[in-house]
Amino acid sequence: MATSPLASLIPLALLYLPSLASGCYTRLFAFGDSLTDTGNFHHSIGDQFDPVARLPYGQTYFGRPTGRFSDGRVIVDFVAKAFGLPFTLPYLVGRTADDFKYGANFAVGGATALNNDYFRKRDVEPNWTEHSLDEQIRWFKQLLNMLATQSERDELMRNSLFFVGEIGGNDYNHLFIRSKTLDEVRAIVPDVADAIGAAVKELIQLGAKTLVVPGNFPIGCVPLYLRVYQSDKEEDYHPKTRCINWLNEFAEYHNRMIINKINSLKESYPNVTIIYADYYGASMNIFRDPVQFGFEVPLNACCGSDAPYNCTPSILCGSPGSSVCKDPSTYASWDGLHLTEASYKLVAEGILEGPYASPPLAKSCTNLQCDSDTLKLPFSDPFSSI
Repeated sequence: MATSPLASLIPLALLYLPSLASGCYTRLFAFGDSLTDTGNFHHSIGDQFDPVARLPYGQTYFGRPTGRFSDGRVIVDFVAKAFGLPFTLPYLVGRTADDFKYGANFAVGGATALNNDYFRKRDVEPNWTEHSLDEQIRWFKQLLNMLATQSERDELMRNSLFFVGEIGGNDYNHLFIRSKTLDEVRAIVPDVADAIGAAVKELIQLGAKTLVVPGNFPIGCVPLYLRVYQSDKEEDYHPKTRCINWLNEFAEYHNRMIINKINSLKESYPNVTIIYADYYGASMNIFRDPVQFGFEVPLNACCGSDAPYNCTPSILCGSPGSSVCKDPSTYASWDGLHLTEASYKLVAEGILEGPYASPPLAKSCTNLQCDSDTLKLPFSDPFSSI
């Protein structure tokens, strides 16, 4: 697997040491895009320029870049810690079975649910990563052969937690930025849901017993979209949140399709726990009542330019001419497209404790062979010691 200059900035022993806490799950495996990626994108592009590989990315928690598209931790980091697991190692960083003792992260920034051939057949030439969801599943199967013999696989799969997403957002992003119409983008949503469903089904057939499938975020509240789709029409905006209505309605349509797919899989596999993680609902709290949750600037990017919403495609975070806010914890958006650590923490809390996952992840250990008291989540403040 590829090596990178970034690896020298981040001693693996520091980033991926296991927690002292004891958790129900022995491993966490994550798939997705830049909302979940912990370093694969950087390690997949070789010597190409990567702003995520330098500060200010990573400044809040790690004090250095880690390959995460945020100022600090992302949702799977909080989930792993809550279950007593270390941060998931990027697949492209590890080399031996021992490197993946606690799971692996297969997510890649820019990844799509549909593979690149799907877009080529529709006259859209991809300029993004080739590591789509089906490729990430292939990576997992290769790793599974390394981690366990055939007789050991059932136990490994049964006692692991699988995060399939968030993914699908880039399938739409890549089309929106190419000026495709809403109807054109909406037409691929069933195919995106099918691709996610197929990945979940394949993991189940391999023996997975507990899977989390997140929906999309409210993209109408994303600074980059707010900047690109600025409108003089008052009816385009929600009167309270000032998010773009039609974009949020589109995200909700995607989420309904994902929920329908999950419900169908639940009927086919009644002995498997498939949890829908409502990232949309959890994050909308920030935009409906930002002050209550400690956010002062919900619709501007912390790191970006001095354009409206602190965001413009020509000056992105980490590039020449960009600037960084003084306190990222008061901003919902980090770089105009991805969230701050503070936002991710709030969403993680909502799916761990509820009500934005059913069942809440903290109660998802019923299929596992472990004591009911193994998981110790301090619900008063589940992340105070992270």
